[in-house]
Amino acid sequence: MSRENNADVQSGKEAANTAVNGSGEPELKKSLKNRHIQLIALGGAIGTGLFYGSSESISLAGPSILLAYIIGGAAIFMIVRAMSEMSVEDPRAGAFSYYASRYWSKRAGFISGWNYWFNYVLVSMVELAVVGSFVNYWFPNIPQWASAAFFLVLITAFNLCGVSEFGEFEFWFALIKIIAVIAMIIGGLAIIIFNLPTDSGIRASFANWFTIDGGFFPHGLMQHGADGKWSGLLMALVVVMFSFGGTELIGITAGEVEHPRTTIPKATNGIIWRILVFYVAALGIIMAVVPWDRIDGKMSPFVQIFESTGVPIAAGILNFVCLTAVMSVYNSALYSNSRMLYSLAKQGNAPAYLGRVNKRGVPVAGVLTSAAVTIVAVVVVFLWPEFAFNYLMSIATIAAIINWTMIMITEMLFRRKVAAGEGPGELHGLTGKAALNKIQFKLPGWNWTPYVIIAFLLMVAVLMCFSASYRIALIAGVIWLAVLFNAYALRERVHTRLESAEAK
Repeated sequence: MSRENNADVQSGKEAANTAVNGSGEPELKKSLKNRHIQLIALGGAIGTGLFYGSSESISLAGPSILLAYIIGGAAIFMIVRAMSEMSVEDPRAGAFSYYASRYWSKRAGFISGWNYWFNYVLVSMVELAVVGSFVNYWFPNIPQWASAAFFLVLITAFNLCGVSEFGEFEFWFALIKIIAVIAMIIGGLAIIIFNLPTDSGIRASFANWFTIDGGFFPHGLMQHGADGKWSGLLMALVVVMFSFGGTELIGITAGEVEHPRTTIPKATNGIIWRILVFYVAALGIIMAVVPWDRIDGKMSPFVQIFESTGVPIAAGILNFVCLTAVMSVYNSALYSNSRMLYSLAKQGNAPAYLGRVNKRGVPVAGVLTSAAVTIVAVVVVFLWPEFAFNYLMSIATIAAIINWTMIMITEMLFRRKVAAGEGPGELHGLTGKAALNKIQFKLPGWNWTPYVIIAFLLMVAVLMCFSASYRIALIAGVIWLAVLFNAYALRERVHTRLESAEAK
């Protein structure tokens, strides 16, 4: 048996035999199995961004959106690889906030953690804002705010049960999304192969990527339209990057994985084929069956292709899938936010009560605090439903870009610490190349990849300036960073005064 497997087995035994730390206090439990992590990682890449956001990206870039998803997918893959490099060596709850605090600075950990928490509060608000529309498909008389309140309570209850229950919930709901996408791919291929008639009257063919309304690049790289709006491949990258939000959840789960040295690499490496199958293949088939210029966003592209297959209950099937997708995203958001608050508390960057867990290994205070803040979503849905959907998600996108950038910077600083002999676990005490070569799950092109990814993310931020809704989000992002910097400075002043008072 290899050293890595021995370490994993020992880790599993420790998790099974104890749930307390050295002081006798309960800790997080390492209860997530390989199948949980695989499906959590897969489900994180399949959400409303694919089922509904893809119509917007297609309208911006046409068939060239396939290239945008490949480019954006490659970038997010490297981001998750950078985080996983650290997670395999030092699996911790809160992942990149902990790493930023240890390998960068306490201020970086504060900003990274609270920014991520803020990001997923926004995501939670948006998901709860739209859940009512899916419920209304079957029960039109139920107010949307009531649906939001119901699912908030339900998902909070799931998260209070324990991490293994969370893993099971995510496993089955991710499976529903996967089956739906596979069914669409199979149905679309059947239409193409057997030359079945479609509602558009145009023969389904992959040639439609190149022959319909401007071909593969109908709007080029970037084009200013008569309506004053920008479109093209580059503009679509902004929407594409939003779609990939959630893939970094692999790192958040690191502190509760049974065998991190084997499970995390498997889940991380699987991201690339998920992107190819569930985004590129699915959207490629959709645009082969339904002409891209007829995908106008009035309904999901998945609804259109299901209708083309002649399935009479297509809309109902997709409505159920989208409802489960929203529940899954909010479940993951609440889970990750509670673990992030737990990590921040352990760093001294959040109130100490958020760092306590119950006998089941659940940070109850973190779950309830995050859920309580998200109650604002019920009010927002009731008062400003359009604002909730149109602007909060764009603000969440810039928050994600901030965290992704910090992950890449932290990875570079992590390597510096490792080379200096200050690495975690078995790396501690080793220096130079001997230490760096000992890293088990290395970031490909580690000496240049972080710079390329940071430059790419900065380009996406600049592109946001060309869109009205995203421009507001960019401004909000700058203001939010200023708030975080000032909050940390205030925190340090308060701590300094308290320490001075105690010394006297």
